[in-house]
Parts: sequence; structure tokens; C-alpha cells
Amino acid sequence: MIKKLSTLVLILSVAMMVNAQDKKPAPSPSSQLKQVVGLTDVTVDYSRPSMKGRKIFGGLESYGKVWRTGANARTKITFSDDVTIAGKSLKAGTYAIFTIPTATSWEVIFYTNHSGGGAPASIDESLVALRTNVEVNELPFEVESLLITIGDLRNGGANLQIIWENIAVSIPFTVPTY
Repeated sequence: MIKKLSTLVLILSVAMMVNAQDKKPAPSPSSQLKQVVGLTDVTVDYSRPSMKGRKIFGGLESYGKVWRTGANARTKITFSDDVTIAGKSLKAGTYAIFTIPTATSWEVIFYTNHSGGGAPASIDESLVALRTNVEVNELPFEVESLLITIGDLRNGGANLQIIWENIAVSIPFTVPTY
């Protein structure tokens, strides 16, 4: 009995050591952004892929194709209140953010089906909560890892900013202040 117990403890110890050694940094680590804009809580959950010497837009991410705007799983944005994005109403809730990049502009899609790994093979229009187009701004430097942030913060709104490689896009949104 003691021999069997000792063998079991040894096997469990080795299994735990092997499992502990398997842990490695994620190639596209997850990130979460939480920001209060006016009276509205905004949360963005996404993974941050890196360039690793690759051409991103017009390369790894083809122009004119739906991109999940991150890695690993769909990028999700949550608004605690109804907001207005680029002049269009969006109800409070959680949405996947898909983009369709081109060299000069991006189509940004807020999609009601926020679960899942990648972008859908085709966009189901019944799941599109909002679409807008924003212009591409070229940066004079490179950003190695995808960055999604909320900038130009003011009481009544801000810009959701997506920055990677040498590209930045800003999606303006306003929030209620009463």
C-alpha cells in the first residue's frame, strides 16, 4: 500500500513539474482596457499580435478582407450606456469589432455575435449593429504590437484608436453626460 501511494505521489509530482515547465509567454498576449468616458464604462478585451518583421496591412492582413482586429479571439468592446459612434446610435452592450482595412480607409463593424475565435467567413448583416468608415493616418514610426486605446478623452466622448505597424485609425464616439 505504501509503495503504491509513493508511486502515485511521484507520478503526480512529475506531472505537476512538467505542466509548470510548459508555461510560456503567449505570442499574442491578451489585454484589457477599461476607461470611463463621461458617465459610461467602456471595456475592450483583445489580444496583441506583434509585427515580428512582417508587413501587416496589405500583407499579413489583406486589404479588403474582414479582420477580427486582434488575435486569438474576437476583440470585444462593451459600453455600459447607449453611445453614438461617428453620428450613429449604438445600444449599450458587448460587440465584436471587425474591420476591413484598405490603404486609405477602414470599415469598422460592431457585430452582435462577439463570441468565437476569428472573423466570420462572411458578415451576417442581421448581426451588424453598426458600420462606419474612418480614414487611415500614417505614422512616422512603427508600432510593434497592436494597440487599442481610448484617446482624445473628453466629458462627452472620445476616440477609439487602433494602432499597429505604421497605421492609426480613430473611431469617434460620444456618450451621455446626464
